[in-house]
Amino acid sequence: MMKKLFTLFSLVFLLAQITACASQPPSQPSEPLPHSEGEAAGSTAEAYPSPAEIVQPTSVGGEPYPAPTVPAVIVPPPSDAYPAPAQNQPVVDGGGETLRIAILPIVDNLPMIVAQRQGLFAKYNVRVEFIPVASAAERDQVIMAGQADGMINEIISTLLYNKDGIQVQIVRFARTATAESPQYHLVVSQASGINELSQLKGVPIGISQGTIIEYITDRLLEREGFQPDEIQKIAVPKIPDRLALLGSGELKAATLPDPFSYLAVQQGGRFLLQDSKYPEYGHSTYAFRKTVIDQKPQAIQAFLAAIEEAVGMINLAPAQYATLLVEEKLIPAPLQESYQTPPFPLKSIPNESLWNDVLAWATAKGIVSGSVSYLDSVSGAFLP
Repeated sequence: MMKKLFTLFSLVFLLAQITACASQPPSQPSEPLPHSEGEAAGSTAEAYPSPAEIVQPTSVGGEPYPAPTVPAVIVPPPSDAYPAPAQNQPVVDGGGETLRIAILPIVDNLPMIVAQRQGLFAKYNVRVEFIPVASAAERDQVIMAGQADGMINEIISTLLYNKDGIQVQIVRFARTATAESPQYHLVVSQASGINELSQLKGVPIGISQGTIIEYITDRLLEREGFQPDEIQKIAVPKIPDRLALLGSGELKAATLPDPFSYLAVQQGGRFLLQDSKYPEYGHSTYAFRKTVIDQKPQAIQAFLAAIEEAVGMINLAPAQYATLLVEEKLIPAPLQESYQTPPFPLKSIPNESLWNDVLAWATAKGIVSGSVSYLDSVSGAFLP
């Protein structure tokens, strides 16, 4: 009975999260981008077949994905090296301008929420408006329509924006995996019978196709010695569907982002592999439309100064923010007692090695063709 009640509560929470974050689509939307997996639970951008309609997954055949020639070393220090917030933050005046941020219901938002609640944006004289969106597809629509100025995304999303010209620019890491704090997880179901990674060869893994979820899945398994034809995947775009199929045993394995991976484990699943073992891959970023960056450089700098101060506060006392994560619907209430607020990276941007690795993977998958400039797509000029 308790298990049924818990499962019902979890589904009600996810439904409430989707409903609460939904916003009206742009009045004149541009053609939507092929989108990366937003970390939101309720993406409706891709039709998902019911379990009875799932077709056999296609194996990752053909040319093997190019491996990185240089390890993609992430800039932030290890999680135990985060200092207390600086007493004398840089003097930055945002000019009183407004920045509109499209936000998904994800843990990565926590520094923005803390900055807003603690008056840090006001301290740096920049106004920030949050525009809730329910999926990566909706986020991309409001960005393309000019109804939002910035967002949290990742490199694959930026590649898609910039493949035909520079439209957005990454200005900071939002979150990175660390050796102590994973961001993406490969989870197996309780009924899978899989106890060792080698047993996953040839087993369909639920993913969202052409996204950071698929990128992480490929890279982690490649690093564990899997050959391309040993990695089989099946497209299950919506996170709630992946959770449900994993819980029912119809799906033996799936790659999930934090915190949904922890919910899957609470419901009986088991972690098999996490990006904390190879933290150079897991990431998310702050990105803004290039026209906004050009028009409001002081506001961007002020925004990042406020984020830096908020990150220092969170890393100094992460346990204090567990209740806030639930209040803001960034994690489900059942996880409040067990979930550990992750460390957030200090001021830093993706390096060119990571950019090139994601670009090589996306090119091999046919997601982009040709080169997309790192120097034009990533800028550290606004970091405090």
